[in-house]
Amino acid sequence: MSNIAGVIKSIRDIFRKDPGLSGWAKDRSKIINSHIMKTIILTIACIFSLTQISAQAENAKLKITHLTGDFYIYTTYNTYQESQVPANGMYLVTNDGVVMFDTPWDTTQFQPLLDSIKFKHNKNVVMSMATHWHSDKTAGLEYYRQQGIKTYTTLLTDEFSKKNNHKRAEFLMKNDTVFNIGQYVFETYYPGEGHTADNIIIWFEKEKILYGGCLIKGVDDKNLGNLSDANVTAYASTLKKVQKKCRKPKFIIIAHSDWRNTNSLKHSIRMAKELRKKNQR
Repeated sequence: MSNIAGVIKSIRDIFRKDPGLSGWAKDRSKIINSHIMKTIILTIACIFSLTQISAQAENAKLKITHLTGDFYIYTTYNTYQESQVPANGMYLVTNDGVVMFDTPWDTTQFQPLLDSIKFKHNKNVVMSMATHWHSDKTAGLEYYRQQGIKTYTTLLTDEFSKKNNHKRAEFLMKNDTVFNIGQYVFETYYPGEGHTADNIIIWFEKEKILYGGCLIKGVDDKNLGNLSDANVTAYASTLKKVQKKCRKPKFIIIAHSDWRNTNSLKHSIRMAKELRKKNQR
């Protein structure tokens, strides 16, 4: 509203400061009548209002945050147990195009994410990889495949996706795989069952970035979240394997919580150990 008031004030000041304009304004044959002036002001107000509403609505659905270097975190939202829950994914800008890790949970944001990346970096997404079979990671695989983007999951993830009628990737990884895309190298790693039987992590050894997906929880989380497809007995040892594999990470990206605290992996291990003890009683 302050912007609208500023525009209106500027229009009034022009007529106040220039006597010629004031006199000219009095001549009905030469000046816009008051009704047209009101229309102009209302139009300006509507433009400002619609722009602000549109921006707020879009920001509420898709958020992009710079992580470090060519790495970015994108966040979309969906409803889980009657609460609005964020879902973090990541993308990497390389010389050969953009690599996306996991897909938006909100199905309305598949194309807006591509458009935002294109606008921000003037590059196309060339690869999309999902880290397990749940829809907060795989929902966009089919859409992106239709756009000519190479989509990847593990063979195990594909088996669960097929069984549960979820979206599936075009290319399947049978084992842990090292990718060389542009100037970057990263690898997929399957540490064992945890959040799901198929969950993998992505490790950037040089940059010390661990993309943990839903396997790792935030430091403020009180529990390990959705355990409907989890292996509560193996969860702790699976996380310990991740800890052993990914030494001294500078960033740990997690799916549904704040990713800025690298104590998330240690905290998740503690919760997994406590859960295992509770289930062994």
